[in-house]
Amino acid sequence: MQTHSDAVVPFVFESLPVRGALIQLQKSWQRMQLGHTYQMSVLETLGHAAAATGLIAQSLKFDGIITMQLSGDGPLAMLVMQCTSELELRGMASAPDLTDHASFAELVAQARCAITVDAGAMERPYQGIVEVTGASLADSLENYYAKSAQIPSHIHLVCEPSSCGGILLQQMPEKDSALEDDWRRLGMLAATLRPDDIAAGVGIDLLGKLFAADDVRVFGPRPVTFKCRCSKKRAEDVLRMLGEKETNAACAEKDRVDVTCEYCGRTRSFDTVDVSRLFSEHVVEGTDRVH
Repeated sequence: MQTHSDAVVPFVFESLPVRGALIQLQKSWQRMQLGHTYQMSVLETLGHAAAATGLIAQSLKFDGIITMQLSGDGPLAMLVMQCTSELELRGMASAPDLTDHASFAELVAQARCAITVDAGAMERPYQGIVEVTGASLADSLENYYAKSAQIPSHIHLVCEPSSCGGILLQQMPEKDSALEDDWRRLGMLAATLRPDDIAAGVGIDLLGKLFAADDVRVFGPRPVTFKCRCSKKRAEDVLRMLGEKETNAACAEKDRVDVTCEYCGRTRSFDTVDVSRLFSEHVVEGTDRVH
């Protein structure tokens, strides 16, 4: 039995105009949680977002980045998940006022969800707004694909602290009047995917278990990794946005100011000399010349 962890496995149905992909995240998912203590409802939503963003990114035909962002005035203040076309993933969530277990609907009350596709060659990123509806993130994404992209899709996502993952099925452009019953059947079968199935890894055996009556052509797995794109320059940009006065005040308290990345937890420290250099770089020197 060959299974794959931290991987996306694309596939197509031989006799139906349907394509799909399975994703399993284990080490990358556990690394994403490092330094954070998420309540279970937040953790589940973050894991679903990680799996869904990876599934969307694996279908990109160009070099770029997918960003899924949920924000609002409810318990879930912010969730950001990013995945590159090379399947490098990072994400974080913030729900500071959440004290009790909440359902997905309660967690994302008053929330907005945006999916941004940023390709380097594009003049400006494309952004689609996802209406947050239904009992899960998968329901919202299915609704988005149906209404905005006109691509009928089945999405089922699962999450546990040790692993997360999911499955995406999409109809291909070919028109097939006989597909309706099969499409409904495939959706019901995809919904039988359980966390234990994902925890064991993904591959041809799991697809055979889910779709035993169908001939499925499976393509080679693509690895998914956790990778943060934070850098010293981006940390410096944060301090510049904070401003010279506020940065100097923070630095004066303990002779340094720390900038910690919310994605990977890495802390970069800047002492008084660093701060002085940082802001002096943007000072335009005068001249002794008399006009």
